[in-house]
Amino acid sequence: MKIKLLSKFGIVFVLIGLVVVSGILSPSFLKVRNILNIFWQTSYVGILAIGMTFVLISGGIDLSVGSMVALVGAFAIETVNRFGDSLFSVFVAILLAYGLGALLGTGMGILITKGKIPAFVVTLGGMAIYRSLVLHFANGGVYMSNSLKYSSFGMAFFLGMPIPMIVFIVYAIVAHIVLEKTKFGRYVFAVGANETAAVYSAIKVDKIRTLTYTISGISVATSAVLLSSMMGSVSSSSTGMNFELDAIAAAVIGGTSLSGGKGSVIGTFLGALILGVINNMLVMLNVAVYLQGMVKGLIIIGAVLMQNLRRE
Repeated sequence: MKIKLLSKFGIVFVLIGLVVVSGILSPSFLKVRNILNIFWQTSYVGILAIGMTFVLISGGIDLSVGSMVALVGAFAIETVNRFGDSLFSVFVAILLAYGLGALLGTGMGILITKGKIPAFVVTLGGMAIYRSLVLHFANGGVYMSNSLKYSSFGMAFFLGMPIPMIVFIVYAIVAHIVLEKTKFGRYVFAVGANETAAVYSAIKVDKIRTLTYTISGISVATSAVLLSSMMGSVSSSSTGMNFELDAIAAAVIGGTSLSGGKGSVIGTFLGALILGVINNMLVMLNVAVYLQGMVKGLIIIGAVLMQNLRRE
């Protein structure tokens, strides 16, 4: 019984343990402002990780999300600059950003399913293409927003909470319902667990898998709009860099299997928060920035090792 509880709520215990340890090491960690900052900073990668969860459960992977965030964010800024500083231009820019994100995600899904190209190859190529395009059109520089209206909502608060945090929570609730309570969600699990059995069960495997990449693209658009609005700019060389690693780490920490068929949005949500707490703790403890990637890499390896040991 205890083992079952530990297995089911282990990630919650890990998060609580990290918060307690962080609070002991640095009393300022537990300040409300710092907790809100962790949520805020986690929101962008957390939203990407939710889209990544759908892709991973269906048996795929998406390495392009970081570069796509830069591309879609730059596209939104360039669009709003072209149409002027008005609510209409902001609405059009966001709408087109979502269209671009969904289109790019669906395109990769079609290449993977109909082109029979491994997901690793397609998304790795996408990562290089998107970053190259962003760098080329900015000549290696920065896309700056000329719209105060566009740059305002990313820094706004509602009921004392930052907008990105609210979007992250609402997005996680909606994604959880889609994954756990709908026929589509059950098909995503079935495709990732056993593709052959899914085919014999009359599930349209290619369609389901492609839709998971569409969801990933929509997640990218959500994160890109929030991030570019908050920053008021997009750096062609650094925006979204290594976001794919963080998104995969959050999903894996939350119990999503890299081999497909297993995972949850709630687990990913908590995994993203764990990653955010660790990042915050590393900063407070003055750990070198260049070593933080090593810590994340070790966390991913450790999480997968724990999954394998639990399976055995």
